[in-house]
Amino acid sequence: MSIETLGRLVRRLRREKGLSQQALAQRLGMSRATISGLENNSVHEVGIRKIEALLNLLGHSLTAEPLRGRSTLDEVVKEGFHGDR
Repeated sequence: MSIETLGRLVRRLRREKGLSQQALAQRLGMSRATISGLENNSVHEVGIRKIEALLNLLGHSLTAEPLRGRSTLDEVVKEGFHGDR
């Protein structure tokens, strides 16, 4: 997941819970600017523990999964060009 995708997720989850950026920041002991920066993809650095705490408070967890490389020709043929087979 990219930081941009993470920011959109955080915004959506925060709004679903009816929290303002300020309220979320206060619960986490962060600045509102950090939450805003994350949501707007303009934050320069956010520690992994802050992201984990943020996601946990919003009812999600931080997980790691292997990166998927480019599809092989065999995979493209098997799945169809648009992955719709």
